[in-house]
Amino acid sequence: MAALFLGLNASAARMDMVDVSNNNGYMSTAEYVSMRNEFGVKALTVKISEGTTFKDGYAASNIANGQAAGLYVNGYHFAHYKTKAQAIAEADYAGQTAKAAGLPVGAVLATDVEAEEPGNLSQATNDRNNAAFMKEIQKFGYRADIYTSGSWANNKMTIKGKTGWVAGYPFVPAGKQWYTNNNAWQWSGSAHFRISYGGFDISQLYTDYYTAGQKSTVKPTDKDAVKDNNKEANKNASKPSTTAKWVKESKTYTLKTAVKLRTGASTASSVIAILPAGTTVKTDQAIIQNGYRWVRQPRFNGYGYLATGPVSNTLEYVKGGAAHTYYTVKSGDSWWTIAQRNGLSMTTLASQNGKTIYTTIYPGQRLVVR
Repeated sequence: MAALFLGLNASAARMDMVDVSNNNGYMSTAEYVSMRNEFGVKALTVKISEGTTFKDGYAASNIANGQAAGLYVNGYHFAHYKTKAQAIAEADYAGQTAKAAGLPVGAVLATDVEAEEPGNLSQATNDRNNAAFMKEIQKFGYRADIYTSGSWANNKMTIKGKTGWVAGYPFVPAGKQWYTNNNAWQWSGSAHFRISYGGFDISQLYTDYYTAGQKSTVKPTDKDAVKDNNKEANKNASKPSTTAKWVKESKTYTLKTAVKLRTGASTASSVIAILPAGTTVKTDQAIIQNGYRWVRQPRFNGYGYLATGPVSNTLEYVKGGAAHTYYTVKSGDSWWTIAQRNGLSMTTLASQNGKTIYTTIYPGQRLVVR
């Protein structure tokens, strides 16, 4: 486990909760299941909004995929308010955005207080503004909390009793604990998981505040029931026969409708992600049998498989002469910044250029962005 957490003492604290935002890109159900099963993560906190103008574009998929993986799902809002009126306005914006994204009633919707604006305010003013935000957010059916740093918790605001989600680095020596009077302690901002790209913020929970307001979606692990369900799923699954042969097919498609990308060539295989309509898919192999067309998509950590049928075919060839929009890489650019600028995921951007997110890009290089 220690090797998966670069530069961290993985035994220093538990990994009860992970928080994610657009900075982490698209997160699949499979990634959240891996976090849960392999590392004991049980709660997810998703960035919802910031100020009164920014909505996190990945909030809805993070909420849905986190719930599908059996995690307790919560949210947070990055605060910029300087007055009580602004705090109420931001709470209304966060609450409405959370509702639209599918954050379940009873979840925590914390205010993330770490921006420059509250840093320039007095402790009394921050206390007043935070109280106004938390009171307002409860009108949407969400429970309130404050996320902030350890130093700000001590100097910039008042966090009483069993409240607060506090960030403090680095990890503490073995056998000691920080912030045990709070709901949660975020002890790392750069954790790495086995099948996920990039670093993650992880926290240890000291209370059940981030899990108590909603029902777990994890099903009972009755072995016989699981066996029966798997048997039924496999029985009704559509898949190529063992004698079917795959053929080479280097083609590019766009999706007419959303399609499930799976770990194997069977409708009983686990879903990696649900690719929305308009997604570009590059394939290297294909097969048609039993009314299903299967294609294989190379991915940076293996392969994904998509199934379609002749009646409801959802794959459409990109015409060879189709015009593309190009972007010329500039100094300081990354897969992440270019993808965000063009409304793409890093994986999609890299894939449509025949590369992976681990491929180095250089200034002057032209990339297809449309």
